[in-house]
Amino acid sequence: MNAFRLDGKVAIVTGSSRGIGRSIAEHLAAHGARVVVSSRKLPACEEVVNAIRSAGGEATAVAANIGDKAQLEYLVAETRKRFGPIDILVCNAASNPYFGPMSGLPDDAFQKILQNNIVSNHWLSNLVLPEMAQRKDGVVIIVSSIGSIKGSAVLGAYCVSKAADMQLARNLAVEWGKQNIRVNCIAPGLVKTDFARALWDNPKLLAHTEATTPLGRIGDPDDIGGIAVFLASRAGAFVTGQTIVADGGVTITG
Repeated sequence: MNAFRLDGKVAIVTGSSRGIGRSIAEHLAAHGARVVVSSRKLPACEEVVNAIRSAGGEATAVAANIGDKAQLEYLVAETRKRFGPIDILVCNAASNPYFGPMSGLPDDAFQKILQNNIVSNHWLSNLVLPEMAQRKDGVVIIVSSIGSIKGSAVLGAYCVSKAADMQLARNLAVEWGKQNIRVNCIAPGLVKTDFARALWDNPKLLAHTEATTPLGRIGDPDDIGGIAVFLASRAGAFVTGQTIVADGGVTITG
């Protein structure tokens, strides 16, 4: 038996038109899952769908803004309509509209961070968990960040939201564990994505990060996709309420 196969499983991956979300969608599809690629812009989602199909996988695109509950309800309903019951939910989409100290954080930016990075994950999880419970099988994966376990002078609100995601995963794991539903987080370090461009596009910052990272490099989106496969598959069947840190070793050094 291949414990990493996901044949017949239906997966939703938010924020999957690029970066880490795209890698997760492509990895899940490569292991047999039927994947719904979702982000705000449909053409970008369809590009990923075409790439998955070209590689022999099965996918479809559904555009949705995670900050709008009605759009999340549409995402779930459309997934069921096209593919059937949802087995795997990956909450990857997030926002970080502010870079700087929390003393200068505008209220609307803070609200957006909390809404998109915590509340939306709560909404989406509650839309799929009851049907998973009926089948006594399901997986929820929330993409957090190592910012959740470290203080930051410039990403404070984002870090607060990502720490809350870890607790959300633990709470859901406790509430739904008896129904054979597993809920976990992935906490990437610095990964070369557009979302994190401000942290790696500066040569001085990049050199410092590489010098202080045990593996000597920053991450690539494909460093994360396989972790989602593990958590979604039979291979991760006894793992719940946990956070897998994938940071090249940054958080183990002083």
